[in-house]
Amino acid sequence: MSLAAAPPAVTVIRQTTSGRLALTLAALALLTVAAMPWWASTGTIRSVLVLCCYIAIAQMWNLLAGYAGLVSVGQQAFMGAGGYALFVLAQTVGINPFVSVALALVVPVILAVPVYLLLHRLEGPYFSIGTWVVAEVFRLVCTNLPLVNGGAGMSLRVMGTYSAFERNVAMSVLCAVMLLVTLGGSYWLLRSRFGIALVAIRDNMTAAASQGVDVARLRFLVFVAAAAGCGLVGAVYFMAQLRITPGAAFDPMWANVAIFIVMIGGIGSIEGVLIGALVFFLAERWFASYGSVYFVALGLLTLATALFAPKGIWGLVSQRWDMSWFPTGRRLANPLRS
Repeated sequence: MSLAAAPPAVTVIRQTTSGRLALTLAALALLTVAAMPWWASTGTIRSVLVLCCYIAIAQMWNLLAGYAGLVSVGQQAFMGAGGYALFVLAQTVGINPFVSVALALVVPVILAVPVYLLLHRLEGPYFSIGTWVVAEVFRLVCTNLPLVNGGAGMSLRVMGTYSAFERNVAMSVLCAVMLLVTLGGSYWLLRSRFGIALVAIRDNMTAAASQGVDVARLRFLVFVAAAAGCGLVGAVYFMAQLRITPGAAFDPMWANVAIFIVMIGGIGSIEGVLIGALVFFLAERWFASYGSVYFVALGLLTLATALFAPKGIWGLVSQRWDMSWFPTGRRLANPLRS
C-alpha cells in the first residue's frame, strides 16, 4: 500500500530584505549618534538629542495607543517624574548623574502602577482626560514640594564638574541608548509572543480576549513600560538642559508632539514614528518662527491626514510598495494550496 504524499513544507518568514537593510542602517545610525562628539558640533548634538527625544516619546505613545488601545494625553507626567528624579538623585543626594539616569527610571515605574490602577476602568476619552488630570496633579505637587525647590525649579550644577567634551560624549551615548531601549525594545517586544497578543488587541480587543489573551495584564505591562520609556526621555532631555521646572517638565506639548508624529507618520508602526518625527523636527526648525500660523498649519495637516490618510505617510508607502523596514509579523513563504 502506497503512502500518501506528504504535504509540502511551510516556511514562515519573519524577516525581509528591506528589513535586513533597515536593521543594518539602524545599527550604523546608532553608532553614528554615539560618536557625535568626534565629528559634530555641540549645536548639532543638541539638535540630534531633541530629535531622538521626539522619536522615543512618540514610540512610547505609539505602543500605548497603536497596540494597547490606551490613548493617553498625559505621558508628560512620567517624563517629568523621570527628569525630577534625576535632578534629586544627582544634585541633592549626590549620586553620579550618569548613574542617576538609570536609577531615575524607578520613579516613573513606581508611579505608573497606582496611576494605572486608578485609570484602567476608564475607556476612550475618559481615560485620556484622566491621564491629563494625573499629569496636572504631578505638576501641582512639584510646584509645592520643597524637595524639588517648588515652582522655582532646580539646576543641575553638578554637571559643571565635567568638561564640555565629556558632557557631549555622555549625551551622545545616552541618545543612542535611549533609541535602543525605546525603538529596539519595542521591535523586540512586537516580534515576541507578547507582540502577537498586542497585535490581536490592536485589531480586536474582544476577539483577542475570547482567544485567551490576557488583555488586562498586557495593557498594564505596556502602560508601565511606556512610563519607563517616557521617564528615560525626561531624564536625558533635562540633563541636557541643565535645568528643570514644573512647567517645562509637565508641559502638555510633549503629548501633542507624540500624537502629531504618530498620526502623521502612521499609527501602529515603527516606520511611521521615524517618518513622523523627521517631518515634525524639520517643520519645527524651518517654520516655528511663524508662530500661531505654524501651529494652525500643523493642526490642519493632522486633520487632513486623519481624514484622507488615516494610516499616515507610512500607510500610503506600504500600500504602494509591499515592504517593511521593521517587520513584526509572520508570513508564509509557500502557503499550502487547496
